[in-house]
Amino acid sequence: MTDIRPHEVFVPTTPPEDAQLRYIGRIHTPWTERKECPRRGDPENGPDCRIEVFEPWVPALKNIETFDSIEVLYWLDRARRDLVIQNPAHTGDVRGTFALRSPNRPNPIGTSLVKLISVNGPLLTVRGLDCLDGTPLIDLKPDRCAFTDKPRSGA
Repeated sequence: MTDIRPHEVFVPTTPPEDAQLRYIGRIHTPWTERKECPRRGDPENGPDCRIEVFEPWVPALKNIETFDSIEVLYWLDRARRDLVIQNPAHTGDVRGTFALRSPNRPNPIGTSLVKLISVNGPLLTVRGLDCLDGTPLIDLKPDRCAFTDKPRSGA
């Protein structure tokens, strides 16, 4: 991987382990136990949460403040990874793991579309998360709707 386009910057890294994921930061929320955590985050009325981006990834935040919302991907490090059938909230509505948004899954990747409140160096303040305090950050992406083509007017 030696192809670098103009204006691209790379940083030296160590070889990845397992699925080649790198934790690029840590998420800070008010919730320390799963029972406290909301089922879905609320981008409008939820509490402000912080995302801390680690070096050497801080330069990758350049221009992120131009977006109103971002997608946050995180590793649900305290989730079970061995359930294939689940009974959410003990309702009797038994479902397969892939038919649920439960954190308990073979590869516990969480995702939330959050409102970006502010950016201060390596710290982002967001609203709309639904994960525990200290959750490892996998990735940040601009809201994909920001890249959706606008319909063309009649031709």
